[in-house]
Amino acid sequence: MTDTTPYDADRARFSRSALARLVLCDHAVDVSKSAEGLVPTGHDPDTGPGGRVSQAAQLVELAERALASAVIYERERGSSWGEIAQYLGMEAGEAEDRFAADLDHWNTAFEVPYRLDGTGRKRIPQLPTAAYDPVWACKQLDLWAYLRHRGTGDKHAVSSGLDAPEA
Repeated sequence: MTDTTPYDADRARFSRSALARLVLCDHAVDVSKSAEGLVPTGHDPDTGPGGRVSQAAQLVELAERALASAVIYERERGSSWGEIAQYLGMEAGEAEDRFAADLDHWNTAFEVPYRLDGTGRKRIPQLPTAAYDPVWACKQLDLWAYLRHRGTGDKHAVSSGLDAPEA
């Protein structure tokens, strides 16, 4: 098995900052979709006791993941821990400690972009999907944004803002 991955060339066309931004976009979509599920009331009688709390807790988990992605993106684009911390209502050292594991995992994934599964035959990407396959992510996120942001008519609302060649 080679040390390369099928998407290395595509990924190399994007800066790490752009890849981090794609991951943040992807996680924001997950939050949005989860929040949408809490809006309709028609199936409330079919939901077991505590069911809506379960959905809200999942929303919070997804939002925490999006927050970690936002911190990674801000670090990749050069924001200091102090600049990040001011929006979190904490000290710079606290912010750095809170997100150190997320940032370490992000950095390590660029050195080792995949691991082998238990059989030793299947690659498991270590980067989030949006960073591992950014061309696919751009297409999906552009479409999602275009369909939901009525009136803008921007078919490249996500990819046009990235510092990467056209996909």
